[in-house]
Amino acid sequence: MRVMYVYHSCFLVETEKSYYLFDYFQGKLPPLRPEKPIVVLASHSHHDHYNPGVFSMLQKMGMLQILPVLSSDIPPETRPAELPCRVVSPGEGCRLPQGQVLTAYRSTDLGVAFLIQDGDDWFYHAGDLNDWVWEGEPEEDNRRMTQAYRQEIDRLAQDLQGKTLSAAFVVLDPRQEEHYHRGLLYFLQHVPCQKVYPMHNWEHPEIIRRFLSEYPQYRSRIAAAEENTIQEDCL
Repeated sequence: MRVMYVYHSCFLVETEKSYYLFDYFQGKLPPLRPEKPIVVLASHSHHDHYNPGVFSMLQKMGMLQILPVLSSDIPPETRPAELPCRVVSPGEGCRLPQGQVLTAYRSTDLGVAFLIQDGDDWFYHAGDLNDWVWEGEPEEDNRRMTQAYRQEIDRLAQDLQGKTLSAAFVVLDPRQEEHYHRGLLYFLQHVPCQKVYPMHNWEHPEIIRRFLSEYPQYRSRIAAAEENTIQEDCL
């Protein structure tokens, strides 16, 4: 399995069967094999997670098999009319054309998070599922947020049934200030994963270095810690 960071919350994953492009917003893609299927996943309709122009871009690149998998909150008029789409809601699952299994989790913001099983590889993309605790918000609201986030992560860990994720793409947002670490830390403590890719950094990769300076015990599990822009193999 091969992983490449593209931009913001967008990652390209390549397995033996397929490419998976998560939450394309902008950025340059590497050369792709046109005959290999590509699953284009969008976790929700926010502009920094879904750019409907991605489908024409991939067609211009010569990709022959493009499967959009879109959260149900994405308006029908922005879905590609020329391509058959899979539309998923929180709590739903589906089987993809080559036998891969997809499960959608409820976001604590909008849309869904994705878990995919492709052969022996399991990988997870959070979308905007995060412990969005903010300074100045009512304490009760923040408590409900934390409860909702942990409920979904606990469900993810349970659904893995002892399996270990090959890769996970998890929010680490500097705008949360002193609460920036909450979602990622809980994930690391409760979900077995070989490599975790912090994302949604808003062009501030130094937040990853801050996290590692405060929680050095997770250094071996955090991928591309310096800039989060390198290409890397996940075993």
